[in-house]
Amino acid sequence: MIILSFVESLKKPVLVVGAGGIGCELLKNLALTGFTKIHVVDLDTIDISNLNRQFLFRKEHVGKSKAEVATAAVKTMTPGIDITFDHGSITSEKYDVDFFKGFTFVFNALDNKAARAHVNRLCLAADIPLFESGSAGYKGNVFVIMKGKTECFECLGKPVQKTFPGCTIRNTPSELIHCVVWAKSVFNQLFGEEDPDDAVSPNFERESENGNANGNTENGEEKKPKFLIR
Repeated sequence: MIILSFVESLKKPVLVVGAGGIGCELLKNLALTGFTKIHVVDLDTIDISNLNRQFLFRKEHVGKSKAEVATAAVKTMTPGIDITFDHGSITSEKYDVDFFKGFTFVFNALDNKAARAHVNRLCLAADIPLFESGSAGYKGNVFVIMKGKTECFECLGKPVQKTFPGCTIRNTPSELIHCVVWAKSVFNQLFGEEDPDDAVSPNFERESENGNANGNTENGEEKKPKFLIR
């Protein structure tokens, strides 16, 4: 019965929110596992700094929609798959409760705490299981959120985000702090001053992508805001 139930679930539509670092891996895994109906939503465009870890993208894709390119790549990988995309923000009004009710599962692959909380609320309202995920450096976390059975994303506390992905800062800034971090980094680059928070690691964007559901900390210490300009 369990095997039959799993096989049936592969034929039902699933939603993937985010087509970045986690999203690329997730889409590949879902397609190769046998899921046949996938819809992708992402508002971001491809930045050259994404190419070292978001393997569905190539240099010629820089500036294009992540959702569009990732969808095309998955179609090439598994030609028979029914995969569609929207280039837009999941917080848009058109992605309402009725939209979410059209899917069997929702997979979060976001780098934005506010958007993750928004999807969490809509999944609870639609009574749809949510697979929430995040990463910090070489560490990752994933857990299932089910109405009435598990804690929700916002039940886990509200950590203060300390690091910000470079592609979000440059292409889709949505908060005041994004502009502050950008201005600070540009100032240091233009005037040759050292970063007051120590040297910026060339691996910074990989380390901060998607954050950690329990806060951006490592060994109990909070990371300071840093940003790498490329």
